[in-house]
Amino acid sequence: MILRPISPDTDRDLVDALFLESADYILMERDVLPGAELTTEYFTEAPPGIDPATSLRLGAIGPDGRLLGLIEASFGYPTETDAYLGLMVLAQHARGRGLGRTLLKIVEDEARSRGKTRLYLAVLDANPRGRAFWEREGFTLHEAGRQVTLGAKTQTATRMDKPL
Repeated sequence: MILRPISPDTDRDLVDALFLESADYILMERDVLPGAELTTEYFTEAPPGIDPATSLRLGAIGPDGRLLGLIEASFGYPTETDAYLGLMVLAQHARGRGLGRTLLKIVEDEARSRGKTRLYLAVLDANPRGRAFWEREGFTLHEAGRQVTLGAKTQTATRMDKPL
């Protein structure tokens, strides 16, 4: 497996394919199958006040050249001393093998290297398996009942955080 930055100039097809391979998650999140607009959003979205160009976008490439998973993390949100993991998605066949933990460690190490002291994320209430993962990794409840809109779907999420 190779871990490397993901670029909109060279990796759009890889990201499109990963989103299709993780369509179960995308459907839960948005109620629609992934398409090109989701890939564009991955490369252009960031939390309020954060320049998307400063976000960490990293992929795990398998031996067959396909993406196994990717992340997007921003630094300086919600406060200057915080980091925010906006997305971690894994292909169905790559789940449960330690890749999520590996990607999370990279985000944590990068956040610490940038002087951040806390990592935030939001997990959809419709994703109990995801929440269980985050809890195992040391995240705790920060705020419950947040309404989030992803695509055209609005649902409830829980914001969690972890000291770094």
